[in-house]
Amino acid sequence: MCLYYNFCMFLDKARIKILSGKGGNGMVAWRREKYVDKGGPAGGDGGKGGDVYLVASSDISTLLDFQYQSIFKAENGENGRGKSQHGRCGKDIYINVPLGTIVKDASNGKIIADLTEEGQKVLMAKGGRGGRGNARFATPQKRAPQFCEPGEAGIERTLDFELKLIADVGLLGMPNAGKSTFISVVSSAKPKIADYPFTTLVPNLGVVRKQDGDSYVIADIPGLIEGASDGSGLGHEFLRHVERCRFLVHIVDVSLENPVENFKKINYELEKHDKRLSQVYQIVVLNKIDAISAEQKRNAYNEFCKLADDVFMISAVTKEGLDDLLAFMAAKVQEIPKPEIVVDVQEDDAAFDNDDSSFCIYKVDKKSFVVEGGKLFRLANVTDSRNSEQIYRFQNILKSMGVFEALTQAGIKDGDSVKIGHIEFDYYE
Repeated sequence: MCLYYNFCMFLDKARIKILSGKGGNGMVAWRREKYVDKGGPAGGDGGKGGDVYLVASSDISTLLDFQYQSIFKAENGENGRGKSQHGRCGKDIYINVPLGTIVKDASNGKIIADLTEEGQKVLMAKGGRGGRGNARFATPQKRAPQFCEPGEAGIERTLDFELKLIADVGLLGMPNAGKSTFISVVSSAKPKIADYPFTTLVPNLGVVRKQDGDSYVIADIPGLIEGASDGSGLGHEFLRHVERCRFLVHIVDVSLENPVENFKKINYELEKHDKRLSQVYQIVVLNKIDAISAEQKRNAYNEFCKLADDVFMISAVTKEGLDDLLAFMAAKVQEIPKPEIVVDVQEDDAAFDNDDSSFCIYKVDKKSFVVEGGKLFRLANVTDSRNSEQIYRFQNILKSMGVFEALTQAGIKDGDSVKIGHIEFDYYE
């Protein structure tokens, strides 16, 4: 005898925003110790910002949690300190997702990860590097550098999740074929059951534990109708969930007028969605035999034996024929390996690239310009406008980034003012 239990209903699409940690700023500091004749630069480096990872976990089977929390931020790195003390690195953040989650970059639709194995970890956004303190810039020629570096910005990304169930068995069939009743009988799943189309609005998962203690997962896919692969009805939304199944159980309502035609329609929709699906092994289950006569049972069985190799007759309501079917399904789970699905995962440099050197120039009035940009703003934050050496270095960085050239193209004239963060200066070519 089999024991049964279930997984809960689930959400199979979600969108989240992730932010990796900003790197800490370096520090300008000096050694001041008793009995030390000459001190020196002692500004420590800023700590690295935290990374953002996605981790595949079998502990969850739905994306429902992301409806309640959709923004995830790693910790920023600490700023450097005096006495050459480095700032603490920000803590990484690990986001658990169900097995079978495909991750896309929402900005371009590229698939950037396919998480199918327990514990599989993928870096989604790397934290910014910490800025160097002034101790790092000391040389024999320049023994007292008056400047430091800002920490790099973190990365902000929007990700789309799409869950493709990793189930061993997929249940197919027309609306009202009895799939929901079947999964409620063989597991503890409690789907809504009623005599009208599309009672099942989302797939249900059930886990069947066998006598030997092993278990396998079955997925109840919402009812398909003719045209589902083209967007009709609900089934097209969930056809992707049968792609990773070992085999399919096709439940047919034999109490209807033309069950063979319904069987062919479903298989046609499978083929239109993905030709590989039409070649996946199917067990045909003729359901609701308690509602037809003995002669009708024989005729239906003979008809379907011409279409499929393995045909079973059951009544999900009375449980007639269920034991034989479940024993056969358990054997097939052992016999048929999981399909190898190749997903075109594209290289995504954005997870590792923290370069935010882009900037924008705005003309405020005839003689005033404002320059904005993440890196420039952080450079201004660690620049003391009263220190000529720091201002000189700041201007050299602006030149190397092409800021002055861009200002010339924007029409700046000698004597016009330029503001970047808290620093404001007059421009002279």
